[in-house]
Amino acid sequence: MERNAWRTSSRSGSNGQCVEVRDRGVGVDIRDSKAPDAGVLSFAPAAWAAFISSAKQPR
Repeated sequence: MERNAWRTSSRSGSNGQCVEVRDRGVGVDIRDSKAPDAGVLSFAPAAWAAFISSAKQPR
């Protein structure tokens, strides 16, 4: 992931219902693509990696 560049998931549809993610190097931020000025959630790299790992686990 390019640092400090917001991106949407390649799995996001064209309906605008997605989040954007950016890697700041010292953390990962996510925001609502429909309301980018509404706020940002920030995660430590280890917490983000744990979330992604968990999300990829088969259910």
